[in-house]
Amino acid sequence: MQPNPQFLLELVSMQMPFGKYKGVLLCNLPVSYLEWFQRKGFPDGKLGMLLQTMYEIKLNGLEDLLKPLKK
Repeated sequence: MQPNPQFLLELVSMQMPFGKYKGVLLCNLPVSYLEWFQRKGFPDGKLGMLLQTMYEIKLNGLEDLLKPLKK
């Protein structure tokens, strides 16, 4: 399966819509917050998929993949 570039762009442009980190770009959420979602369950729908993807990116040290997209 090919990664969807639009999906990755959303990680660097979409803000967290609620909670402690409301207004923070998804790519800038701290790992501890993503780990909390991993334990408690990610939200349903697209936001949950984006958060889960961001968790995997940070967990595997792949944040450099997003650097070109942040520009």
